[in-house]
Amino acid sequence: MHELALGPEWLQPDTIISWLGPWALVGLALIVFAECGLLLGFFLPGDSLLFTGGLFVAQGSIEAPLWLVCAILVVAALAGNASGYWIGRKAGPAVFDKPKSKLFKPQHVRKTQDFFDKYGNRAIVLGRFVPVVRTFITVMAGVGQMEPKRYLTYSLIGGVAWAAGVTVLGFWLGQFAFVRDHIELMLIVIVLVSVLPILFEVVRARRSGGAHAR
Repeated sequence: MHELALGPEWLQPDTIISWLGPWALVGLALIVFAECGLLLGFFLPGDSLLFTGGLFVAQGSIEAPLWLVCAILVVAALAGNASGYWIGRKAGPAVFDKPKSKLFKPQHVRKTQDFFDKYGNRAIVLGRFVPVVRTFITVMAGVGQMEPKRYLTYSLIGGVAWAAGVTVLGFWLGQFAFVRDHIELMLIVIVLVSVLPILFEVVRARRSGGAHAR
């Protein structure tokens, strides 16, 4: 069943949800929280897990109504972002305040601050849809001392678009036989699509840089 899927079988979304059984929704919320707020959660399959969760709701394997599933996952995503932000805000400056370190340098904090001053709002929203980035950008926002109200506002926007949006997409597509019969292929498509926002930003930045150079 997993011959096309990415990663080990124990990280496959349908395996995780099936293993959790009646605790699937609780497990989904904890995984979303970990991936959005704890640095150790960067390897978790966020996008594909949300999509599969919506598909399982459509199939009746997760008995909670779709609106409740989406609400819980949005809260988990926002709580994860808030935790990651405060971890970065409280612990980040001390970690980066090491002039002799080759990696944790004070100028990295300043560069992070400059990055969020220029791209912060868009970065927080788009970062939700990019694997790994969604984990680390929350901490970096805290390290860069991004204004809390501003950060949480755009985290909420991104959380609704990502956690609820991808889940609803899985629920809607899960009603089609082709999707149910080709879950592995759909998960690969979801992973590929999730990196498109950052590719668009890179292309836009390069074009903008070329225009300025000319």
